[in-house]
Amino acid sequence: MRNHSARVIALGGMLAALAVVIMCMGGFLVIATYTCPALCMMLLQVVQRLCGRRIAWAWYGAVALLGLMLGPDKEAALVFVFLGYYPLLKPLFDRSKLRWLLKLLFFNAVTLALYWLMMNIFGMDQITAEFRELGIVM
Repeated sequence: MRNHSARVIALGGMLAALAVVIMCMGGFLVIATYTCPALCMMLLQVVQRLCGRRIAWAWYGAVALLGLMLGPDKEAALVFVFLGYYPLLKPLFDRSKLRWLLKLLFFNAVTLALYWLMMNIFGMDQITAEFRELGIVM
């Protein structure tokens, strides 16, 4: 099922719609900020396996844009934008002998950039306040 027939594109579209619904459910629970992007990344693996890499990259772009536009939890949408393409890059990391180090560096660099942008550029003051509050407890 790796050819680019109408069936493959329709399957990708249906799974993208499911992923956008999952991203829109991110506003219900606090833990959903990280759970919803993780579930969408699992769907991305399914799309990659069934439809191929090109459709998977298009799927990621569509879900990322729709999640930003429609999702009530912008933090969850941004987590998916910054980390959602990881399943597509994982095979590249797995080829290296230093795969654990590369994965660790990649995740930490992307997460640091994500939260720096959210606090300093996008002006998400609730995240800054949450980190200040957690800093006192920690």
